[in-house]
Amino acid sequence: MPEPIAPPVCPRRSRSQTLHDEVRDDPYFWLREKENPEVRAHLEAENAHADSGLAPTAELQDRLYTEMLARIQQTDAEVPYRKGDWLYYTRTEAGRQYPVYCRKPAPTDTAIEDGAGEQVYLDLNQLAEGQPFLALGHHAVNDDGTLLAYSLDTTGFREYQLYIQDLCTGELLADRVGRIAGVAWAAGGTTLFYLTEDEAKRSYRLYRHTLGEESTADTLVFEEADPLFRLTLFRSRSGAYVFMTSSSFTASEVLAISADRPAEARVLLPRQADHEYYADHHGEHFYLRTNDQGRNFRLVRAPVDHPERDHWEEVLPYRPAVMLEEIEPFQGFLVALEREDGRPQARILDAATGEQHRLTFPDPVYSASPQDNREFATPRFRFRYQSFATPPSVFDYDTVNRELALLKRQPVLGDFDPEKYVSRRAYATATDGVRIPISIVQRKDLGGGPHPTLLVGYGSYGYPYPITFSSDRLSLLDRGMVFAVAHIRGGGEMGKPWHDDGKMARKQNTFTDFIAVAEHLIADGVTSPVKLAITGGSAGGLLMGAVVNLRPELFGAVVSYVPFVDVLNTMLDDTLPLTVAEYLEWGNPNVKEHYELMRAYCPYTNLHAGAYPAMLIRTSLNDSQVMYWEPAKYVAKLRTLKTDPSPLLFKTNLDAGHGGASGRYDRLRDQALDYAFILTQLGVEAGVAPTS
Repeated sequence: MPEPIAPPVCPRRSRSQTLHDEVRDDPYFWLREKENPEVRAHLEAENAHADSGLAPTAELQDRLYTEMLARIQQTDAEVPYRKGDWLYYTRTEAGRQYPVYCRKPAPTDTAIEDGAGEQVYLDLNQLAEGQPFLALGHHAVNDDGTLLAYSLDTTGFREYQLYIQDLCTGELLADRVGRIAGVAWAAGGTTLFYLTEDEAKRSYRLYRHTLGEESTADTLVFEEADPLFRLTLFRSRSGAYVFMTSSSFTASEVLAISADRPAEARVLLPRQADHEYYADHHGEHFYLRTNDQGRNFRLVRAPVDHPERDHWEEVLPYRPAVMLEEIEPFQGFLVALEREDGRPQARILDAATGEQHRLTFPDPVYSASPQDNREFATPRFRFRYQSFATPPSVFDYDTVNRELALLKRQPVLGDFDPEKYVSRRAYATATDGVRIPISIVQRKDLGGGPHPTLLVGYGSYGYPYPITFSSDRLSLLDRGMVFAVAHIRGGGEMGKPWHDDGKMARKQNTFTDFIAVAEHLIADGVTSPVKLAITGGSAGGLLMGAVVNLRPELFGAVVSYVPFVDVLNTMLDDTLPLTVAEYLEWGNPNVKEHYELMRAYCPYTNLHAGAYPAMLIRTSLNDSQVMYWEPAKYVAKLRTLKTDPSPLLFKTNLDAGHGGASGRYDRLRDQALDYAFILTQLGVEAGVAPTS
């Protein structure tokens, strides 16, 4: 075997900055120079070092890739959904990286013969030819099914180009628009609304476009001047309205546009500080999800002609223990998507009588979310359900008869048996006494611990960490590993207050919660420090950097994806994407109080001399959310400080963005590499756990 390649030494080039009477030196600032050949050479040298360090795992990587691929039904199709006169679906083909988008005429009995009348209208494999990366952004068919608006990103920078295709002929129209952030058709099929981004990748302008006209003639409907706010866009399921929402992390405002009179737009309620509301349409009413009485929202409705507060009628009250996450209106019923005790719930409300009931789910930890509900006049609600041991499953729920129909469960090939695995909910106690939920899965036949364990977390932006099934994860569980999710503050598992308790001045709770979860798993005999691997991405990569600075001895291995580790420098640069809008999540370091809070946990700032766990850090050159130089600088600095012999490996995908490789086989290769690193570092290559 070739001699290992020594880690590259990154040149230091002094650059100092004074802020709040503190002089800060950033000797690796020059790595931001993306077009500088030295930067590219350094990243390639790091890749070579990482490949050298991972070379002993090559056979294990191949073995993992083969077994993970063997579980996948490579040629498969999603459950069709109906929209107008068509059934739409995607399918995959063995050996092809991307899905194929298809449709068939919708028969009256909703049953179709396989392959009968299929029209392939978007083959991403063909569009990806000659491209190292491809991502489909927006995808919307007009009302009569004759035109498709879609957007593509070919770099990973999430800069999407809009295309419009004639679905009758397959031809692309001449209409083109760049920097697209959202699309929605008006009624009639010749008017399209779209959002565009500014240089900071903030969606800030809403335009109305008439097919056949130059984009320079498009009408600017709305421009958001406040850099704390960004725009989103959707067409109501009723078809009657296009809604544009302008929102920050703490307030929102909704613009309603009549779909059949697209020149008519009005603000439902003017924005107010700390008031978030979101709107949808049903019959003669707008339904508003509002936090006017509490952080976890309530549901009200108001006449379409009078959405003002004095016309509000309460539908669901504010409940401190229940987060009202979303509303899905249908002609005869509404679905309120809620979260209670960290678990998603679905409440069905009869539109005429107000009678309501909840769906029930069988597992102690799970995910459930709406799935392709495009028809307004239907008695059925379609949702996707999964748990650690239940593959993604698509159900139709008949809200009249209260009957559940399983339409499809993701196939898992080989000897997969869900009864071999057991999941549970546990709780750790945080430093301030708060109980932190933990979701855990392992094989039922796993004996007493401590066991090699993979602990994951995120804890930012109010996003709940989802419970998902992964056939790839079986390669860990079947080797005797335990998998656990830390539902830490900063996320949204327990509603908005859970988010509030892990952001801004209380951000440290996110990190100490994760440490408390790790300590609980160790004290409970599940694992031990030498057997504990942790992983997180983006803001979850910030989590990884913060906790290994605080407690490096607590973890045996770390895998960090596109990590947000240079918090202070990034938040001081208001020219970067996302920075200004995120002052309400992290703080504005130009404010001394915020600066001191962020300085206390910023991973890059707080690196120190000492022993660190084995680390694999991944990034992408074209990431538009966490720039590649953040982990590059972090690794360069850490190399000068770590005093242990454990590996520090840094890999940059030179042809991708925030989400990594775009092709499904490429993603699987990356997963096999990550798992091989974890298993090797924990000593589980052959299914044998390390000693304590």
